[in-house]
Parts: sequence; structure tokens; C-alpha cells
Amino acid sequence: MRVGVFYFPTDYGVDIRELARAVEERGFESLFLPEHTHIPKSRRTPFPGGGELPKAYSHTHDPFVALSFAAAATRRILLGTGICLIPQRDPIVTAKCVASLDQLSNGRFIFGIGGGWNVDEMQNHGARYETRFKLLRERVMAMKALWTQEEAAFHGEMVNFDPVWFYPKPVQRPHPPILLGGPSDYTLKRVVEFCDGWFPIARSGFNPKEAVGRLRQAASAAGRDFSTLSISVFGAPADKAALAEYRDAGIQRAVLAIPDLTRDEIMALLDKNAPLAA
Repeated sequence: MRVGVFYFPTDYGVDIRELARAVEERGFESLFLPEHTHIPKSRRTPFPGGGELPKAYSHTHDPFVALSFAAAATRRILLGTGICLIPQRDPIVTAKCVASLDQLSNGRFIFGIGGGWNVDEMQNHGARYETRFKLLRERVMAMKALWTQEEAAFHGEMVNFDPVWFYPKPVQRPHPPILLGGPSDYTLKRVVEFCDGWFPIARSGFNPKEAVGRLRQAASAAGRDFSTLSISVFGAPADKAALAEYRDAGIQRAVLAIPDLTRDEIMALLDKNAPLAA
């Protein structure tokens, strides 16, 4: 099982280039960065984690820009969005970001995606909470067409364009792995329909054996080969025994949190957790 980390790359936090080098030097497999374009002042949408929304959410760099700096500063680690909010992004522009980053990083990109939870945020982008996953599906399918077809076209209810020339194509073929976040059975149906892996959050009560079983059952019901799918757990516990259970259950990747701390505190935490990546 591979062990990576995720971090909110903020305008006041540790330099993403230094962090990426530190992650690579300590043997971690990957670095994931989340996305929030902005946070509406209204705060009408409750924070899913409970309590006040952490400061980092409203200070986060664009993930593709930050990951580009991370890619330039490293040679080995994989670089992922964890997660990219597809309902808030134009699919052609996003497909270009993905393909460009994958090519310039020599095929090191992982495309973690999700539908989002902040109703006000997505409304400011013209997306509706009620139809966000229908929009997500069409945008992902449209991006796949752009990455894999010489003259790509897509005609859906929410995404529509006639044949276009689109370059660059990603280095990874047919495209970088697409990991979908979310806890529900509907998420699993989407994973086996049009994604390459599941990206659940390790909230209280998360059971790795149960998670693998749920994905296996969803794959079987859809006629999808389970061996073509992966599970990466977001916010996995930084605990050797717990990670051993993840590995034994068949989880492919555990992604540990890097909290919103000072530069020195973050480096000390990476040092402490480095043995988990060995």
C-alpha cells in the first residue's frame, strides 16, 4: 500500500515547492491538494466537519497552479487534486489543465474529483446543488473525449460542443486516473461507471474491509472488472496498526493529513510520519 499526504496550500502557509521536496525526500508516494475557488461570506452552508470553517478554506491557492510548482520542484512523487470541484469548472479549460500538468510532470498526475458540498460556492459558478453530479458526469465524459479523440465532440444535456482539436494529450493513456470522492452508494455507482477509483474520507467508523466489499459489490453489479479499480483513503490515520488493516483489506493508497501548522511544525510532522511510508 502506498502512503501519500494532502495539504491546503495557502497564501500564508509553507511554500509548496519546499513542501513537495520534503514530501519526496521522506519517501511519501504522493501529494494531494484540495480546491476552493472562494468562500461566500454568507456561510449559509454548514461545514461538514462541524463547527467553524477553518481559515485555510478561504486562503487556498488554485490546485493546478500549486501542483505545477510542486512538479517543477520534484522528480518522483505523484501529484493529485484532492479534490477538484468539477461542477465549478469549465470542462474544456479543466481538461487542458489536466493534460498540460500531466505532460509537464511526465505523467505524474492523479485526478481526484468530487461534486462539492458548499451550495453557495457552486451557485456562484452557475451550478446547482441538486444537479451537480449529473453535471459532473457529463463534464468528466466530455473531458475523456477531449483527452482520447483526435477530433473530439460531446453532446449531452449540460455539456455540448461540436468536433474540436484539443492538445496536448495527457502522457498517461488513456488519461490520468480519475478518483471520485464521496461516501454514498450512488458514489460507488458513479465510480464503476466512469472513474478509475474511489476516494472516500476516513471519517469516524470507516471500515476498510467494508469499504473494499462495497466497491467490489458495486463493480460486480455493473459488470466492471474489480481489478481495474482502486481505493485511496483521504485523511487516513497516521497509525501503523491502522494502516496495516488498510493494507490487509486491499486499500491501495492511504493519504495522511498535513494540518494547517507552521513550516517547522509541518516538517517535524513529516519526519514523524515518514516511517509509515517506508
